[in-house]
Amino acid sequence: MKRGLVLSGGGARGIVHIGVLKALDEMGITFDCISGTSAGSIVGALYAAGHKPDSIFDLVKNLSVFKAVRPAFAWTGLLTLDGLKDVLIKNIPNNDFNKLKIPLTIAATDIKNEQIHYFNNGELIPAVLASSSIPAIFNPVHLNGKLYVDGGILDNFPVKAIRNQCDIVIGCHCNHISSNFDVTNIKLVVERSLLIAIHANTEVSRSLCDVVIEPPGMDRFSSLNLSKVNEIFEYGYRFTKDNFSSATFQKKLEA
Repeated sequence: MKRGLVLSGGGARGIVHIGVLKALDEMGITFDCISGTSAGSIVGALYAAGHKPDSIFDLVKNLSVFKAVRPAFAWTGLLTLDGLKDVLIKNIPNNDFNKLKIPLTIAATDIKNEQIHYFNNGELIPAVLASSSIPAIFNPVHLNGKLYVDGGILDNFPVKAIRNQCDIVIGCHCNHISSNFDVTNIKLVVERSLLIAIHANTEVSRSLCDVVIEPPGMDRFSSLNLSKVNEIFEYGYRFTKDNFSSATFQKKLEA
């Protein structure tokens, strides 16, 4: 019986995936394949390469890719993903989907052809960068003659990418939209606009999961900075430990 793991996009909120993975690891839950978008692709790539959750947390919490977001919100200029690229090169030196310990699929949006693309072979790091290229913040990524932006635009919760490969799919989703919204700066406008755009494509994906781990109240955390990184990580860990057990997933396997 094969188990799949799906990690949604979510910017800094994606830190919650690492806490969830730590709890699942402690339960002895392993996976035969993984898919991820944006922040989920970063966490998924490091985990599929063999890094433990605590190690991934140490790497990601210091990423300048998130810390640099705040000053980037001007009407002109885009950031690059060089900081993320450097971390991935250092910690996934093989840079090859086929050399990962767990098969991985990454979603990115082909902006010219208006299509989602699922990467699962060839060079790994360019695919992660493409999936993580949030529009209006980071430069689009040129790859194989095409131009890609964040996979969350068309598939922020890429369950269908691996659904037919697995007997049970566990999804971790972290993109809540708060009903409270006050326009105080351009960062909040961009953040909410992106969340609205990606939320529409998640409901069908949720229905395809056998188990959805979705810590409530994630909307209290900004998706665009890491000021509460430790709290997000701990929240994902504690929520999973308190609400799930190895028996939860075993029942699904036996259903």
